[in-house]
Parts: sequence; structure tokens; C-alpha cells
Amino acid sequence: NAFEEIRRCSMLALRHFLLALQFFTRIPVTGRLAEWVGYSPAMLRASAAYFPLVGVLIGLIAAAWAALIFVAFPSTAFTPFLAAVLATLLSVWVTGGFHEDGLADVADGLGGSPERARALEIMKDSRVGAFGAMALCLALLLKVSVLALIGSAQWPLMCAALFAGHVVSRTLPLVLIRVLPHVGDAAGSKSKPLADQISAPSLLLAFLWCFMAMAGYLSAWPAIYLIAGCAASVAALWWMWRLFARRLQGFTGDCLGATQQVCELAFYLGFALSLAHAP
Repeated sequence: NAFEEIRRCSMLALRHFLLALQFFTRIPVTGRLAEWVGYSPAMLRASAAYFPLVGVLIGLIAAAWAALIFVAFPSTAFTPFLAAVLATLLSVWVTGGFHEDGLADVADGLGGSPERARALEIMKDSRVGAFGAMALCLALLLKVSVLALIGSAQWPLMCAALFAGHVVSRTLPLVLIRVLPHVGDAAGSKSKPLADQISAPSLLLAFLWCFMAMAGYLSAWPAIYLIAGCAASVAALWWMWRLFARRLQGFTGDCLGATQQVCELAFYLGFALSLAHAP
């Protein structure tokens, strides 16, 4: 009957979300829970629609931690910087630096060689080179600095930016799966099950989750902050798409991680720029 069908679909959606959580975070999905969730390449592909919900959870954790820092520590000029550092540290720990590792690998590959085949070979190397180290350090420094700037205006704004940035930046990279072919090592890539072109319904569902999360944001803050952040993230996505299409003729799992990081940074920059024009 209709009730049983709704229940079945709800349980399947929960399993897909928990699989995405297991794949992208350190949050434990183990034991009997992991057995219930199960795994198959088809399930991992379907879980892509729930990546924005992983962003919701990570964004809530980072925002709550930042708020706690502001409340627990004395209010000084350095408090926003401390909150930005600790919120970034927590988000990296929760995700295991999954996306940051992708950023470093992409920087090493594209910076290490202009040749497509050699760049892909470098990206598969687990060691971090000079380009990767520079990209990672500068990205983290920029992230902390922009978040501290936002927090110095109003600390609740930093919490809002953290939440929205994590959600939006985990939605937009799905577009790359739709518009580019996977060019990584099919046998050794953990992201290969995600490489098959994401279906239009799955992509639509992912954006629906993102829009629902942002609707909650808009109930508390002026739309200009969100519009500016999203516009900057979309511009960053377009730039990364063009870069990967030109240099690699496709994407790898590292490319998705790098795109998440760049879109997150762009969101914070757009958000910060809008502060000067907000009512």
C-alpha cells in the first residue's frame, strides 16, 4: 500500500544518506548500522543526491562549535580568528581532510606538468609536493582569514556563513559529474562508482536538499549574503569546470574534492564582500 511504499522509500533514502556520511566523514557508521546500510556501487552512485545533507551536518557542527567559542572565550579582537581556526580544524577532523587532500593532489598534478597523462599520474601519487603544500596552506589561510573577517562584523554571521558554505560547496561539484567524463584510474579510484554520469533526478534531488537548507537560512538573514556567496561559488565552479575540461578532458575524485574546497572559499569571499552592501 501507499504507507509501505513511503516507508520503503524513506528507509532507502536514509541508507543512501548514511552511506554518503560514511564515505565523506569520520562520523562512525559501523557495526550493525553499517550492515543495515550495506554497500554497492549503485548505492554509492545514488548517495550522491544526499551529499548536500552531509554538508548540512558538517555545517551545523562547525557553526555550533564557532558559536561556542564566541560564547566561552572573552570578546576581543582575536576571538573571531580563534573561532575561525577552531571551526576549520573541527571540519577538517570530521571529514578526515578528504577534500583538502584532493585540492593538494590537483595542485600537484596541474602545477607539476602541462601534459595531461603526466598530470594524472602525479595526482595519483599519495605524496604531497611543493604545489600541493602551497595550495593547501594558502587555502586554509584564506579560509581562516575570511571567516575571521566575517566574524569580526557579527559573530552569528560567521556561523551562518559556515553552515551555508558547507552545504553549497557540497552541492555544486555534482555538476562536474554530470557534464564531464571520469578520467581517473578506474581500478584504483574510490570515486569510480560516482563517475557514471549522475542522473537528472538525482542532481535535482541534491539541489532540492540544498534549496531547503538555504530556505532555513533565509528566514534569519538578508538574502544578499546568500546571493553573493552562491554567485561566487557558481563562478568558481565554472572556472574549475573549464580548467579540468581544458587540462584533463574530464574529472577525477581529486577534482571533486578540489572543487568543493574552491567553491567553499569562493562562498566565504562572496559572503564577506556583501557585508559592505548589506542593509
